[in-house]
Amino acid sequence: MVKKVKHSSRIHLKQSAYKANLNFIRKKIGDHPVFSSVVKANAYGHGIETFVPMAEKCGVRHFSVASSFEAEEVLSVCKEDTHIMIMGIIYEEDIPWAVDHDIEFFVYNYDRLPVALEAAKKVGKPAKVHIEVETGANRTGMQSQEFPKALRYLKKHPEHLIFQGLCTHFGGAESFSNQFKIDMQHKRYKEFLKICKKEKIEPKVRHIACSAAALAMPDTVYDMVRVGVAQYGFWPSPDIYYHHLQEVNKTSDSALKRIFTWKTDIMDIRDVKEGEFIGYGTAYQATHKMTIAVMPLGYSNGYPRALSNRGQVLIHGKKAPIVGLINMNLFMVDISHIPNVKVGDEVVLIGRQKNNVINVSSFTNTTQLLNNEMLSRLPAAIPRTVVK
Repeated sequence: MVKKVKHSSRIHLKQSAYKANLNFIRKKIGDHPVFSSVVKANAYGHGIETFVPMAEKCGVRHFSVASSFEAEEVLSVCKEDTHIMIMGIIYEEDIPWAVDHDIEFFVYNYDRLPVALEAAKKVGKPAKVHIEVETGANRTGMQSQEFPKALRYLKKHPEHLIFQGLCTHFGGAESFSNQFKIDMQHKRYKEFLKICKKEKIEPKVRHIACSAAALAMPDTVYDMVRVGVAQYGFWPSPDIYYHHLQEVNKTSDSALKRIFTWKTDIMDIRDVKEGEFIGYGTAYQATHKMTIAVMPLGYSNGYPRALSNRGQVLIHGKKAPIVGLINMNLFMVDISHIPNVKVGDEVVLIGRQKNNVINVSSFTNTTQLLNNEMLSRLPAAIPRTVVK
């Protein structure tokens, strides 16, 4: 029997905070739209395996992923009545598997429809397809010239192809400087809806809203919203946050709550003499007698090297600055000002401890990473646990 050993760090997900976020978003979008929880990139670093069951306990029954690989991860932990939608890559050989498991998927070019049809015939179940249309982001999406032909193909094979949804992706809804572009994309989407009406075949679900659009652009909320970053407690951008503050007539508001805390433990404590160097090279030299604590993780564990000599952690509720270079699996912090620190004491890397907080923005402002980029880079091997 193999003993399960302890990892050098751990992530806690707070269920009550997630429930509060869902309630806040629901107040914004109303009861009608399906809430699709976007869990791509390992649930934005929160961990699909842990996050999906937690979200289901809060009533979520629809999840959006970026690939068939991620869909399989969700399928392995979700309830039978939960729906999964693939927004990105699904290889041709995986389509029969998706059809067999009732997994919905985006179709962004006409040539994919005959492939879906053959898969449906082979499996003996209909394929649930969402036609993604090109409206101006120029990433993925069916071009307007092939769209009528695609609709006629769907009409011709209703027993094998279910027109589950018509969708598009906004390119930059989080920034109001892009509003003219978003308005143009929305207008083009409405043109595609008109074509559906003209061809007498309409989707079961219309959906275009991401987190930013769902929170700040009510006219983009149709039958489903695809909510990613907001459900995890992050405002999509300062623009969306300030828009909310204007709506509620406040100067600050914590309507969205972070559900994520990242912790580790002190590996060792050392006294350093004045003039000694700490860590690799000569990046930090002690200007006085110091006491430092050694952390058992580094950039291989997702802790950014750019925080060398710049970042902070929380120990006993106090901020301890990083000294020296962050290396692959170790870094050091100055604890000279924190009394009674012991080996094994808990350290908060991201999150709250007593009255102090280390936000993800503390990382991203220093490293130039996006919040999503920072979180999604966290290794899947870090254990995630749900707490109340």
